[in-house]
Amino acid sequence: MARVLVVDDDATVAEVVDRYLRNAGFDVDRAGDGPAALRIAEMTAPDLVVLDLMLPGLDGIEVCRRLRARGPVPVIMLTARGEEDDRIAGLECGADDYVTKPFSPRELTLRVSSVLRRAHEPPPPGAGVLRAGALVVDAAARTATRDAAPLALTVREFDLLVFLLRHPGRAFNRAELLEQVWGWTYGDPSTVTVHIRRLREKIEDDPTAPRLLVTVWGVGYRYDPPVGARPGSARQPRTADG
Repeated sequence: MARVLVVDDDATVAEVVDRYLRNAGFDVDRAGDGPAALRIAEMTAPDLVVLDLMLPGLDGIEVCRRLRARGPVPVIMLTARGEEDDRIAGLECGADDYVTKPFSPRELTLRVSSVLRRAHEPPPPGAGVLRAGALVVDAAARTATRDAAPLALTVREFDLLVFLLRHPGRAFNRAELLEQVWGWTYGDPSTVTVHIRRLREKIEDDPTAPRLLVTVWGVGYRYDPPVGARPGSARQPRTADG
């Protein structure tokens, strides 16, 4: 049974979310401000955090940053308004997903289930080690390194990276990526834009001039394997012994 931490200073909202999540089979802890959220997260090690953007003490952006610094716990951000800046701010701090207030508690529960399922689902058949120059992604173990240093990727960042690495040379528009990676048949395309930007900051030598995750103007994004690489290969590199 997964444990979810709900962080919201509106007691009514927190109570409704708590009830829906418990009815769906989750264990739920609650916090009403930023410092309390960090304390409870430290004690309970939640599997996912539902985090309001506007909080007393520490706002949701800072709480999200500190949670992500501790480990790869999935975060769904609640934004009070539908403004793009709020949504992007939540994604930029490392949130895996966001829901805009007012929201449907049922929809939020489905989002929680979706993020947790993607984080813990068994690897698909044929999952293996994907390589792109200094980047090594183990799809089965859900780990990624660059120059042998571990990369801190969110659930969605990891899924997006694996999906693109498995389809080298093919351009996808943002709606296709939302459907294939997020499982959404509709949604905000800026979600994909922000995740691509965050991935570039972590895997590119120069994020302002990307060579791996390139923009295809008028279409979307494409993974270009490094020159000489065998794209999508799960083979281990050859050793000096052959």
